Amino acid sequence: MAETAGQDKRAALECLLFVAGGPVTASALARSLDLDEEEVENLVGELRELYERHGHGLQIRCIAGGYQMCTRPRYAEYVEKFLKPEVPALSRAALETLAIIAYRQPITKGEIERLRGVKVDGVLHTLLSRELIMEVGRKEVPGRPILYGTTSRFLEHFGLTSLKELPPLEEGQEGRMEVAATVPEEP
Repeated sequence: MAETAGQDKRAALECLLFVAGGPVTASALARSLDLDEEEVENLVGELRELYERHGHGLQIRCIAGGYQMCTRPRYAEYVEKFLKPEVPALSRAALETLAIIAYRQPITKGEIERLRGVKVDGVLHTLLSRELIMEVGRKEVPGRPILYGTTSRFLEHFGLTSLKELPPLEEGQEGRMEVAATVPEEP
């Protein structure tokens, strides 16, 4: 029966480390488990040994004066891939707006709307949140509207080293600014 009680305490310790979200001191664990610190340290040692012996993807590390459950470094790429949010592709409207900004920067929202013929508030918000464009200043005219330009993330996203690598506009495209663009998959 003593072995079952020990297993229960070890399982309870495992639960506490799992839900903690950060390092937990031996004294805090001892208080929660009604054990002394030495017993907690022994149970942590048992869990570490168990995880190692059975090749678990988790480990218990001593960090910042406490114990923390974390993934083993060799599985980091899987965790990163899983946690990386899916980024939906840019809409046609976003691509057209981005092309206008890339070719005409610095440019105001009003100038973009005149070229596209529609409101672009939502599209600008999307491009700003994805850090493909940024505010680069204010135009020196009444009302001082915000000027937009592309970012280094824009260059990275489209595989460019500089804006000079943008394909030249064909004759007659200057007015419409439509560019047949495809968005490469995020790595």
